[in-house]
Amino acid sequence: MAKVILTHEVSGLGRAGDVVDVREGYARNYLLPQGYAMAWTKGGQKQVDQIRQSREAKAMASQEEAANLRDKLEAGPIRVPAKSGKEGKLFGSVTRADIEKAVADQGLGAIDHRTIDIPHAIKRVGEHKATVSLADGVVAALTLSVVAEK
Repeated sequence: MAKVILTHEVSGLGRAGDVVDVREGYARNYLLPQGYAMAWTKGGQKQVDQIRQSREAKAMASQEEAANLRDKLEAGPIRVPAKSGKEGKLFGSVTRADIEKAVADQGLGAIDHRTIDIPHAIKRVGEHKATVSLADGVVAALTLSVVAEK
């Protein structure tokens, strides 16, 4: 087994700054050449400790910002314009990118479309629900008001 320090997030293994034990071949043939990790040393451990301290400080600040953004997003319905027919059926469906753009256009803040969860396809005009994960443990429940675009 080889002890390495991850420099990037590796799915199923850990986040940047984590010290993990992996098989020699995995470290030698994949993690190290791709730049996803570096060999563990005592000096490297000091860097890991500094990375963790800064990550924890940023997490505390981002939790507060995320909570404020959640309050803004949950304050009222978010108006999402979409092209539709006469009976309220949309041409296509409302996507995560459409929701991200609507939030930004209304001046509520910036969210990443990859963190939005739409429980079912939105294909009609009206009120719909979605959630967005803003930070660890901070989730906003969105009310979307899909309206016909003029």
